[in-house]
Amino acid sequence: MEFLLEPFTINALIILGIFGITLFIATYCTYAERKIAAFIQDRIGPNRAGPFGLAQPLADAVKMFFKEEFIPANAHKFLFIAGPSLAMLTACMSSAVIPFGDTLIINGNHIRVQGIETNIGMLYIFGVVALGVYGIMIGGWASNNKFSLLGAIRAASQNISYELAMGLSIIALLMMSGSLSLREITLQQGGEFLGLSGLNWNIFYQPLGFIIFLTCAFAETNRTPFDLPECETELIGGYHTEYSAMKLGLYLFAEYVNIIVASAVMSVLYFGGFNFPGQDWVRAHISDDPTLAHNLVTILGVVVFFGKIFAFIFFFMWVRWTLPRFRYDQLMRLGWKILIPLAIFNVVLTGAAILFWPQLKAMF
Repeated sequence: MEFLLEPFTINALIILGIFGITLFIATYCTYAERKIAAFIQDRIGPNRAGPFGLAQPLADAVKMFFKEEFIPANAHKFLFIAGPSLAMLTACMSSAVIPFGDTLIINGNHIRVQGIETNIGMLYIFGVVALGVYGIMIGGWASNNKFSLLGAIRAASQNISYELAMGLSIIALLMMSGSLSLREITLQQGGEFLGLSGLNWNIFYQPLGFIIFLTCAFAETNRTPFDLPECETELIGGYHTEYSAMKLGLYLFAEYVNIIVASAVMSVLYFGGFNFPGQDWVRAHISDDPTLAHNLVTILGVVVFFGKIFAFIFFFMWVRWTLPRFRYDQLMRLGWKILIPLAIFNVVLTGAAILFWPQLKAMF
């Protein structure tokens, strides 16, 4: 039985490292967004600030920090400041329970590459994501602007509607895994599929659930074609119309952090997390020292996991610059009349498979 020793200082360092890496990736997501948009639209994109434009995110940060802070005269000052702060806080909190890798063996102790391991990790993420809408709603209401309030109301109704379908899509997966722990769900996907270890991913058993979850993830992060809360053609800038300087930056930055978290959660739930095809073979042949082999495979798993995250981030950006946005009635109809019934059907189908064909998973 493995012995787990996780001193407070090690946990604190891991959490700080996860937050730092998440914020760094989110920073350069702004650069990647512009470059991908430029490629799709046959433009060059950022190329002046630093080599290949790589210093552009730093230039944007300096600009945001030194712009004039403006608070409307009739706004609720405390809530006006609290809105973007809450949006950023909830976005960062979500990554704490995501397992970015297996364990590292240091001096005989197994240290998880994960901020916090809890057996209700999925519920934690859903709870924090549900709180995120308060940041948008408070900011839109506190601005005392009709366009901001309409954007906030749209965001609240959209997030609530699509959280229902997202939760139902997860229920089917939890029925199969029997656990709410993200780490346990990841480890279950480390088995064999078609003769390859580390390929027993849930995407092969829950393709419909994944499509529903992916669609809802676009809506939860307010990304095109679900960006109605900040639709500039109707609402100027939506819920952040009255914001400037770094308060606006926090709202924009929180969107990219949410994309990273959504990409990580989809990688964990449906694409094996830190598992990768042939990992047992690699572990057996990479080194004769079991401890060194385990640590090297763990590090390789972390790299693979971030590769999956980057693939999803690219997909988010690709869709943004490819598809037009829905009308609001189309958006709500999709959520209530299509995705929720599909998610319920998926739950019933999964329950039938578990009840009548328990050997289905064993066949693979």
